[in-house]
Amino acid sequence: MPLTYLSVAEARDLPGLRLVLTAHVPGPWGEAAKAVFKLRNVPYAPVAQIAMQPNEELVAWTGIRNAPVAVFEDEAPRSGWLEILLLAERLGSGPSLLPDDPIERALSLGFSTEICGPEGLLWSRRLGMFGAAGSGSGPQNPILTGYGLRPDTAAKAPARVVSILGGLTEQLRRQRAAGSEYLVGSSLSACDVYWACFSVAFDPPPHDLCPMPPQVRETYSSSTPELAAALDPELIKHRDMVFQRHIGLPLVF
Repeated sequence: MPLTYLSVAEARDLPGLRLVLTAHVPGPWGEAAKAVFKLRNVPYAPVAQIAMQPNEELVAWTGIRNAPVAVFEDEAPRSGWLEILLLAERLGSGPSLLPDDPIERALSLGFSTEICGPEGLLWSRRLGMFGAAGSGSGPQNPILTGYGLRPDTAAKAPARVVSILGGLTEQLRRQRAAGSEYLVGSSLSACDVYWACFSVAFDPPPHDLCPMPPQVRETYSSSTPELAAALDPELIKHRDMVFQRHIGLPLVF
């Protein structure tokens, strides 16, 4: 059953945690935010953001047009993946998603940045897809240019995606050789969660486990020979393990 979303008007004066999500679309940043709050046992009220629209009420409330946005009590809205992760760590209970060991913590945050951050895995995947779709002449969509879409960034994006996927594959192989199933250390950490959620934009799980509009599935499933070669089966095996063992399936949007 799909999530039931509150409107901005319904949510803005509620107590507790409100989590703004792109309604009924498996956006990787939003799915990751949901996952870290779930894994840290933090309840939240889902609030609807509409994809590719101005979302004026949301901007008036939070100053932010995009999702996800986490608003806890009367604190400042948080929209960055790291801000949201640290909020989940602060509010939550149970096993932390950040290792105690400082080197492992730095590695987990470093791989998470490569997956989630500007010029990272999904940022570059998105620029590559938008660039391929809008390669003709004509006025640029201001929303897309806000994501950094320019001819030079779109041209560089596919190589960046392949490079990051290669790094994740190499790290998994090192960890397997050391006897671990996880990207860092011997237990689940943030980077495992981010890879699982963001991998949906490269190889969506079957519809019964990850229902999504056909157009979104078609876009996420699009590939090139270079991308197909970089998406090692070990990465998908790891993703499936994280979903099945930790996050839970089916995904609900």
